[in-house]
Amino acid sequence: MVLLALASLWAGLHAQHGAKLQVWVASWGTSQQVPEPQNSLPLDDLRDATVRQIFHLSVGGAAIRVHVSNAFGTAALHFTSVHVARPLSPASGAIDPATDKALAFAGNSDVTVPGGAEFVSDPIDYPAPALSDLAVTFHLDTPPAGETGHPGSRATSYYVHGDAVTAATLTDPKHVDHWYQVSEVDVLGAAGAGSIVALGDSITDGHGTTTNGNDRWTDVLAVRLQGSASTRNLGVSNQGIGGNHLLTDGLGPNVLARFDRDVLAPAGVRWLIVFEGVNDLGGLARNGEVSPAEHAELVQRVIAAFEQVIERAHAHGLRVYGATITPYVGSGYYHPGPLSEADRQAVNQWIRAAGHFDAIIDFDKVVGDPDHPDHLLSAFDCGDHLHPSPAGYSAMGNAIPLSLFAQ
Repeated sequence: MVLLALASLWAGLHAQHGAKLQVWVASWGTSQQVPEPQNSLPLDDLRDATVRQIFHLSVGGAAIRVHVSNAFGTAALHFTSVHVARPLSPASGAIDPATDKALAFAGNSDVTVPGGAEFVSDPIDYPAPALSDLAVTFHLDTPPAGETGHPGSRATSYYVHGDAVTAATLTDPKHVDHWYQVSEVDVLGAAGAGSIVALGDSITDGHGTTTNGNDRWTDVLAVRLQGSASTRNLGVSNQGIGGNHLLTDGLGPNVLARFDRDVLAPAGVRWLIVFEGVNDLGGLARNGEVSPAEHAELVQRVIAAFEQVIERAHAHGLRVYGATITPYVGSGYYHPGPLSEADRQAVNQWIRAAGHFDAIIDFDKVVGDPDHPDHLLSAFDCGDHLHPSPAGYSAMGNAIPLSLFAQ
């Protein structure tokens, strides 16, 4: 009887422990913002509309859940239905109908999301292989009062009028290379699973990459993580926004304003890569040179913002890695002079110094021209002397030591 009691106790503890070993992990994510007028959809296009979007997952799992977002909406938004399926191609709105599944929210097939909020779907058993694509299709009866989206998707979304969430193909859909109203896809991972948040601007968002090609530096990192037994349970959440700033609102909220939603909220986050600052530095003298004192003040404010990011992330138990700011001399948008380049060097010197970030990812050294360190290497330049090419993004993703994410 004693042995039976011990066996029963062990089985109960094992079952409880086993349940705790599973954890939700962000396999795909994107920063939410107000789409600019040229990137938003006409309201009539979202009235009685079906929207189908394709997301490229990083880590895989046996179950999924989806976050629908109304983060910048000013009134409640009604999703009449939300479905998931496997797309036939990352560049097509067609799905395999045999894989189509309806999502529920608190047991209901529809959900009304308050303004400024998001809702997480109920979990659904749905095997999601690592590095696979997932189509999420939703129907709206009325358009949002204030759109929420991510203009820099580098992925194509499709939309039609009527409720066609289960359609294998959408009839004569309109399409646009932006995402709307979906912020994250989570998978259920096993012991040690976690996610890496990449907080950045357009160079993290992927300006200059291939539409529907999934060749951002974060995508390259995700592929490498899957290639190692010790890291294949880690996801990557890309929280880059084109034109983003540390200190001021640009395209999307500034880093400190969006920190809680984009860094702390993603499921299973354990590491943060911070790759920001070029827009702050470049913007100072974009319309004309300013005094050395103004340059010095900006450098100190950028460093202070980094210190805030580190402090807030550490308070939540995250490891924080700083990425050096890459060269941009020759940029026709910022046309930086010697003082702006000196600012970049000063900030990078602080990033590299011991006692600030938990580790350094030296993107400056990866894509810079050794003979002209203030320029991107021509082979890694997309042509605007600011953003890397796909080859440059590949070099960046391959330069990140996987040992930074040791379990």
